[in-house]
Amino acid sequence: MNNSHEKAILRALSFTPDFSNLRREDLTITRQGGLTNLVFRIDADGLKPIVVRVPGAGTEEYIDREAELINARAAAKAGVSPQILYSCPNEGLLVMECCENIVTMTPDGFAKIAGSPTRAGIALRQLHQSGEEFSGRFELFDMIEEYLDVLDKKGKVKLPEGYHDVVAAAQPVREALEANPTPLAPCHCDPLCENFLDDGEKMWIVDFEYGGMNDPMWDLGDLSVEGKFTPTMEHEMLHAYFGRNPTDAEHARVTIYKAMCDLLWTLWGLIQFADDNPAEDFWAYATTRFERCKALMNQPDFPSKVAAIAS
Repeated sequence: MNNSHEKAILRALSFTPDFSNLRREDLTITRQGGLTNLVFRIDADGLKPIVVRVPGAGTEEYIDREAELINARAAAKAGVSPQILYSCPNEGLLVMECCENIVTMTPDGFAKIAGSPTRAGIALRQLHQSGEEFSGRFELFDMIEEYLDVLDKKGKVKLPEGYHDVVAAAQPVREALEANPTPLAPCHCDPLCENFLDDGEKMWIVDFEYGGMNDPMWDLGDLSVEGKFTPTMEHEMLHAYFGRNPTDAEHARVTIYKAMCDLLWTLWGLIQFADDNPAEDFWAYATTRFERCKALMNQPDFPSKVAAIAS
């Protein structure tokens, strides 16, 4: 933790009930996870622990912090996310309640912790069916254009060979989705495993930077990709979500969004690479996602999934 991060944490705590009058020496600050943002657990004698989120460098270029706050509060009201204790959208600072006795999920965790795909499916259903209204609409193809523009302005990174060709090949997907819309729901839209916190009975969901009103099947397809779900794990999640087996059309949407999330997050990875984010090898992250997208779109049954939506 560098000095600027510590100053940001202390500034946020100065506005946080019960913590505002504490000195630095009264606090234990522990770094948690995060790919772009910095997340810290704060402990102090006699107080419940809390979490402070410090935004990552450059995220202001593509994150609407006002919308994030609205969505995080709505998710807390829906009962799937911790309560927000303080926020400063201008700086991207957030202070929230800390979920105790949890496991921060990973692909390995989802594979090994019994019932975790079920709990994730139930949590997503609770969010989607909450009736809450998120700020903004998650528009897949508009975001692709927006991220391409961000990359173009940076001028430092070449796209993987054939990227524009794959976007063009996804045009039938876009047409099928636009011709057959589903009712929109409040969606997380960026269901990285690390955004799921499992206490063994309930799965909590955090980090609503990309949240918006969206087709709920996006969250299911994207989590299946992020969690590296096997067909059995994906079936467990979907059965828990629907309370039954999905229809062919529902499963088709999940499959299509598995490809489309990789198409979009390829560009996100390239932005992190251009910003010299040290959290991961983001060039490998981006190219791996792009290759996985192409492989799924080239599967013989992929056109039938698009047809299932169109019909």
